[in-house]
Amino acid sequence: MELGLVGLGKMGGNMRERIRRAGHTVIGYDRNPDLADVHSLSELVDGLQAPRVVWVMVPAGAATQSTIDELGELLSPGDIVVDGGNSRWTDDEKHAEELAAKGIGFVDCGVSGGVWGLENGYALMYGGDKEHVAAVQPVFDALKPEGDFGAVHAGKVGAGHFAKMVHNGIEYAMMQAYAEGWELLEKVDSVTDVREVFRSWQEGTVIRSWLLDLAVNALDEDEHLEQLRGYAQDSGEGRWTVEAAIDNAVPLPAITASLFARFASRQDDSPQMKMIAALRNQFGGHAVEKK
Repeated sequence: MELGLVGLGKMGGNMRERIRRAGHTVIGYDRNPDLADVHSLSELVDGLQAPRVVWVMVPAGAATQSTIDELGELLSPGDIVVDGGNSRWTDDEKHAEELAAKGIGFVDCGVSGGVWGLENGYALMYGGDKEHVAAVQPVFDALKPEGDFGAVHAGKVGAGHFAKMVHNGIEYAMMQAYAEGWELLEKVDSVTDVREVFRSWQEGTVIRSWLLDLAVNALDEDEHLEQLRGYAQDSGEGRWTVEAAIDNAVPLPAITASLFARFASRQDDSPQMKMIAALRNQFGGHAVEKK
């Protein structure tokens, strides 16, 4: 089939290549002309035969909104837009309604796989009407990993990004658990080769995973992670997961703690701990450390 692909960064560029390897035609547009096949969204739409499918792979928020707004003016009834970025699921419902008023279908798709997806395939979680999903299915089949798993029609519009959001929340908690275990192992004198302990866990243990494999890769490059600063950003999905848990009264202590740990990583001198130190000094005369 033919596909228009908007956004050819680290993920989008590799996705274009994987889809082409499966025998499909991909016309790609990116603001960087060195990456693009065409020079405008209008040219991309004109290059596709109707009914068209255009996959949007740009940052969530304003960039996605403006792209979908422009596509809404360029596409025709019967065409379909797929949002494969990390949009919030509530935005999906809004975009689907706006496009439906013009006779344009909408599918949201959470994509996991990162820089490894070109060779290993991408895990896909998509939401939307069955007929719209069916029209995009050849692309889903091209992108997914080989085998029976790795792709799911999660439900109605918004379900794909909601599932991907929860996936990322779980990822936060798993990474935090590995990080905490690594720090404790590094702290004690009795364990003399933490990297090899992590490596030994790659086979036969209940905590083996791809994230563990990547942790071993990182330790092979920098055994004690001395070249890194202990500062971790968050891309938004962790926050949205915690907000959804609050809205639905679902307790998420591990995921929430892992998100807050990232916030703590950005403080060189914790204001909260200053207050705690001051209170301990006030009520108990406990020693404090001065600057």
